[in-house]
Amino acid sequence: MVSTSKTIVISGYYGFKNSGDEAVLKSILTALEQEGQAAGVDINPVVLSIDPEWTSAAYGVKSVHRMKLGEVRQAIKDSDGLISGGGSLLQDATSPKTIPYYLGVLKIAQWLGKPTFIYAQGVGPVNRKLFYPMIRSIFRKCTYISVRDMQSGELLQSMGLSGEAVHVVPDPVMGLPLRAGEGVHRDSHPGSALKKNEAAPVSSIEEQRESSEGPVKASSLSSGETEGSLPVIGISVRYWHPERKELKAVAEGLKALAEQRPVHLRFLPFHQPDDLEASQFIADAVGDIFKNGSSISFYREEKQPQDMLREVSRCDMILGMRLHSLIYAANQSVPLLGISYDPKINHFLKRLGSEPVGSSESLDPSVLKDQMLKLLDDAAAWRAEHGEQIAVLKREAAMPARHIAQYLRHRG
Repeated sequence: MVSTSKTIVISGYYGFKNSGDEAVLKSILTALEQEGQAAGVDINPVVLSIDPEWTSAAYGVKSVHRMKLGEVRQAIKDSDGLISGGGSLLQDATSPKTIPYYLGVLKIAQWLGKPTFIYAQGVGPVNRKLFYPMIRSIFRKCTYISVRDMQSGELLQSMGLSGEAVHVVPDPVMGLPLRAGEGVHRDSHPGSALKKNEAAPVSSIEEQRESSEGPVKASSLSSGETEGSLPVIGISVRYWHPERKELKAVAEGLKALAEQRPVHLRFLPFHQPDDLEASQFIADAVGDIFKNGSSISFYREEKQPQDMLREVSRCDMILGMRLHSLIYAANQSVPLLGISYDPKINHFLKRLGSEPVGSSESLDPSVLKDQMLKLLDDAAAWRAEHGEQIAVLKREAAMPARHIAQYLRHRG
């Protein structure tokens, strides 16, 4: 029975409506609630967000603006501790300002005498060595440190942190459940869930495309096929290579696959509008695959991370650049192929005993096509090969929340 109430501030890349990061937050909130109840602690989260009103409405928690220093400081002062994570917070690949921001929030909490917890972070790349002593100094004062892969732990050790102080855990999203009643039963054709379940909205390209045979809708199918009977390939892509090298290769591989057998290409944009534009780029490059019985659709209706998790669960396989598209797929035991644009993709796939099908610099369309065919033809073999690793990751995903709940309980 819950006997103690504690407030925890959560710092991360939240409120930007990036599906992966929002899934991390939802996973942390879910784990804290479950582990708090088990430990007899009522944990009240306060989320630092770029859009506090949206975050509060989406998750039913208190939220303050992450860039308003006074509000951040007051929230931490009134709390019982700070969680930093999850996600790739301590990296300088996207901006040199990222690491100082997240370290600054941690430092405020430590100045105020609050316990600080590093929650399943992906650390790196850290290209500017001047950040090493800053990270080392602040992390040494943390109550608990967990990272989502061995490589992050090794990087922290290279900065001077003890290996014994760093716990390697799965990404929190491995523990995110589907909403009640949304489980998918994989029968003779898993992709049929897209057709059968009316709760899964399908947004097709409505505009007509001009082909050599006249206008063709992206949702058009041959007379012998229905959209629900086609194998569904979930596709998560993003802009990365300046010349769109990997996107062109993906389009070529998908086109070759569609020429060999009818498929439903289901684009899953994790970060809008950029990922939707990248998806449209591929759809345009694929061209007229509809006369062979194939179909294309876009998922645009995501309101919460579990919406996207549901869409992934209804696919026969996932082709992903976004890390959390691959994590969602593993979470739901959907066969997956990853395209690496960042070391974090390689790190996650390695934990599954797998490797990328290619990278943003080098992706062979013919290899991609062959690998997709292999997964479509023998999904059961993929699940048998990776099932044990997936089970372990799901089981261990709540470890940081369990540690934090136990710590708060013993603090009284």
